Amino acid sequence: MKDLLSIDVVVIGAGPAGLGCAMSLGRRGVDSLLVLEGSTVGSSFEAWPREMRMITPSFHSNPFLQTDLNAIHPETSPADLHGCEHPSGAQYAGYLKATVRHFGLPVHENEQVLQVSATKDGFRIETSGLTIETPNVIWAGGEFSHPRIPDFEGAQLCRHNSTIDSWDNLSGDGIITIIGGYESGMDAALHLVQRGKAVAVLSRGEPWINDYRDPSETLSPYTRGRILDVLSRFPKKLALQGESEVTRVSYDGVVYSVELANGKSYLTCVPPILATGFCSALTPVKDLFEWCDGQPVFTEEDGSTLHPGLFYSGPSLVQRMSKFCFIYKFRARFGVVASAIAKRLGLDSDPIEAEAARGFHIMYLECCTDCECAIESTAPEFAEVEAVD
Repeated sequence: MKDLLSIDVVVIGAGPAGLGCAMSLGRRGVDSLLVLEGSTVGSSFEAWPREMRMITPSFHSNPFLQTDLNAIHPETSPADLHGCEHPSGAQYAGYLKATVRHFGLPVHENEQVLQVSATKDGFRIETSGLTIETPNVIWAGGEFSHPRIPDFEGAQLCRHNSTIDSWDNLSGDGIITIIGGYESGMDAALHLVQRGKAVAVLSRGEPWINDYRDPSETLSPYTRGRILDVLSRFPKKLALQGESEVTRVSYDGVVYSVELANGKSYLTCVPPILATGFCSALTPVKDLFEWCDGQPVFTEEDGSTLHPGLFYSGPSLVQRMSKFCFIYKFRARFGVVASAIAKRLGLDSDPIEAEAARGFHIMYLECCTDCECAIESTAPEFAEVEAVD
């Protein structure tokens, strides 16, 4: 028979979002707190391809009140811990584990959440070994375990980039096709070209030339710079094919054929790589949230509009038309969620000065959608380059 626990707050997910919220709750005096992790702390980051790096730069400038962009606590820094600017997935997982140890966070690893259901008094959580009743839940499950698979015919013949442990292990001759031209697709492309492969990136749009105000809508400077470098050194190894919608993938036992809506096709001996991103992190609890046009709807405090006491923290957050998919973005709401829960528990819910000053409690988001820093871009353009080798 399972143990029955009664806890004031349960955080589901021990990634950056869940741990960041847990620390913010602790700063508000919440001591009846439990963090549930279905695997181990940072396990999603450890599953990244070995060569992948954080695209947001880490730099230890905390003494100057400029918190490391990848930090989840105002007084920590992955750059200071590991001595590198763009940590690998394994390094970032190490940072998260160190955070848990240093702050003594109440994390239960290998506690797979099976069901979250709303009750009259709050929520009931069933795990592999526990039954928990709580008035407050923060869903902080990540996106990595929910790869987005397109609905074109033959998509099952492809490999999602999240299943690649290292680009060194991808063998086969001829052009390698990558479906998707945003961060993960471009990252895969540059690593493969550097390994002597010819690569064609097939994208519905042309994200490599987009110039939006929101950095979530375009390639990061880190990725853009690396791709431009690869194009300058290996101009015949990489083709960037925009306006290329894949309609079908087939396999005759030897060769894969990737067919496009424009009539063009690519032949490859290597399973096409899907760099098509991930589904919403809210997928396992989607019925507990309101949805509109495929996007979850949140209260001003990042809570469910259907069930008071249920909150979300993480990369699937959208508020005021702004995406919070980077750590430095969604950490801005740690204090907002923690304050809302503190208020529900009768604790002090005023913003904590240290959080507000370091960008961990941003309530008003007008600056996210009305920015005066948008000036004409002078960034170098990508040339049309065909992969011919």
